[in-house]
Amino acid sequence: MKITGIKDYESKIKKVLITEDEIKAALKKAGEFINSLYDGRPILLVSVLKGSFVFMADLARQVAVPCEIGFMCVKSYFEGTSSSGNVEIVMDLDQDVSNYHVVVAEDIIDTGRTLRKLVDMFKSKHPLSLHVITLLDKPDRRVVEIKADMSLFVIPDEFVIGYGLDCAEFYRTLPYIAVYGEG
Repeated sequence: MKITGIKDYESKIKKVLITEDEIKAALKKAGEFINSLYDGRPILLVSVLKGSFVFMADLARQVAVPCEIGFMCVKSYFEGTSSSGNVEIVMDLDQDVSNYHVVVAEDIIDTGRTLRKLVDMFKSKHPLSLHVITLLDKPDRRVVEIKADMSLFVIPDEFVIGYGLDCAEFYRTLPYIAVYGEG
């Protein structure tokens, strides 16, 4: 993808799917959900980079229980607009998850392959507990059986950008979720 200027950049935003205010309201509910699960017990909140960094940062501000932050980097798109089917862990956590209640903050569940691999990996390391909170769930694209403990939004089968999600590394800084489209 080649961006030649702001007009070209903006022309690829077909429509806003989820507004900034809708995201803020959903984040508040997600924070309340996490607080109710752990009732004051500390957690390890894990961001799956790069897509979930914005979501996880805003979610962390809604969580009242003590929490540490961890980062992982996983690739499955490799600069395209559809999952390659290959899931590669590029950067693993520093923490030993067997000592933590782990909450994975995922940006989007699409085919489910990435999250399935992550959940299986976490389970093999025996965390005290494991929950997954996803910003977006796209069930029409699912090819493996996986479900988040909480999905903030269920969306149609469209390629989305914004609020951390990208297309070839662009659009992550949009404060809303939009449908991406050429022309």
